Amino acid sequence: MFKILAFLSKRADLSREQFVDYYENTHIPFVLGLAPGPCLYKRRYLTRGTEMEVGNGSIDFDVVTEVGFPDREAFHAWHAEVFKPGNAERIVEDEGRFLDRGRSRSYVIDEERVTAG
Repeated sequence: MFKILAFLSKRADLSREQFVDYYENTHIPFVLGLAPGPCLYKRRYLTRGTEMEVGNGSIDFDVVTEVGFPDREAFHAWHAEVFKPGNAERIVEDEGRFLDRGRSRSYVIDEERVTAG
């Protein structure tokens, strides 16, 4: 499976609840309406201020989004459809409503091993 992890940050003027609500109930349906969705689309929202939070507070994202496709070719086909002219501008505009786009980053990952307990 071809996967991408995206580390996304909310706009500073939004609460966590506003951010999650917009992402889940507006942005995701919008994007999924542009093309058939990926076979995997997970969001993992950070919970700040817990005993499990480690480090110096320098975590600079609010959600880890994981998208998966059967292979690289399926990703490229999806990406071409979702970001074709007209759609790309609409996505950027919509993301501006809830994301700090300048802090977004994403990476292709290889999932080589999964350990089950």
